[in-house]
Amino acid sequence: MIKVQDLCHYLPYGDEQITILENLNLSIQDGETIAITGSSGSGKTTLLGLLAGLDVPSSGSITIDGQLISAMDEDQRAVFRANNIGFVFQSFHLLPSLTAVENVRMVLELKGNKDSQALAEHYLEQVGLLHRLQHFPGQLSGGEQQRVAIARAFASQPKYLMADEPTGNLDENTGDRIIELLFDLNRQHQTSLILVTHERRLASLCQRQLRVFQGKLREV
Repeated sequence: MIKVQDLCHYLPYGDEQITILENLNLSIQDGETIAITGSSGSGKTTLLGLLAGLDVPSSGSITIDGQLISAMDEDQRAVFRANNIGFVFQSFHLLPSLTAVENVRMVLELKGNKDSQALAEHYLEQVGLLHRLQHFPGQLSGGEQQRVAIARAFASQPKYLMADEPTGNLDENTGDRIIELLFDLNRQHQTSLILVTHERRLASLCQRQLRVFQGKLREV
């Protein structure tokens, strides 16, 4: 379970500060599917990053499975993420010196998985990239890099999967396949899905839709 209490996040701007998120309260149950929507610049990606422990809030708290991640240092948050959270960045964040299969295999090896090669190939096949195993990110299109990032997030079978515009760089057919995989993961493993999306169709498939507007969070 994820519990957010009185969360605020500000950014410095000269001698002042800009309010990004203010007094947010939120609970996400295990196995829930959540869509976070809002206009560009509304703070939805910031909120997703805070939930994943990629950053810490200016004030307030974020508790996941009874652990106060907002009070952890950077190294502690990294360990927690590795064991519990899969994250799909909108900008992919693949390691350029590793092939597609190596990018996926790396997260499995960090968890001590002895079948890392076979599993990495399996998840790349699931996203339609079995023919791109040995290609480096620079040799892949944007949509293909997005699919490698999604396979990497799936591979660790996280308890919480958070994705920033997971279908944003994909054609319609591939996007449909990724959506199916997302919700299969949710059903089979009770993985909580927290998705930032502009796509109404994807948002409508989630159990709850939350909209970020002027720093506040409201149920749609």
